[in-house]
Amino acid sequence: MRIMSRACPRGSLFMLRREIVLPACRAEVFSFFADAHNLDRITPAFLRFRVLTPWPVAMELGTRIAYALRLHGISLRWESEITAWQPPCRFVDLQIRGPYRWWHHEHRFEDLGTSTRVIDEVEYACHGGRLVHSLLVKRDLARIFEYRQAVLARSFGSRAVASSAAKPGD
Repeated sequence: MRIMSRACPRGSLFMLRREIVLPACRAEVFSFFADAHNLDRITPAFLRFRVLTPWPVAMELGTRIAYALRLHGISLRWESEITAWQPPCRFVDLQIRGPYRWWHHEHRFEDLGTSTRVIDEVEYACHGGRLVHSLLVKRDLARIFEYRQAVLARSFGSRAVASSAAKPGD
């Protein structure tokens, strides 16, 4: 399946926001996220997710990363581009090709002294609009990000604190 996306679509736009406080310094946490192959670790097995871009992936502004995954029995390809890169504070990945009409994922890292708050904000639009979102996409994304937070908590220590917040359109 080949779906291209560059400009934000009109119509149903959804937001997902997740936060977790990890008991590690910002440089260490950012370094974990800056390694594209850690996506394999924080993505649930049911997606059969794998990074296709050869190792090592040099993360920087303009880096493109290709992935393969399987969702609801459908094999998908996904390509994202790093459109903002400000270590150790934030980076943004934008879907160039993939299953969404629009996918803009901002990762922010706030220094809390000996801990780091990780904030994921995803702005997205799906094919099929609100109906497909309410029946499939919203639930799938919740499972994916819950898994992600559980793995991060285990990886960085049991003192991690996770939270989520819905935005308009959810």
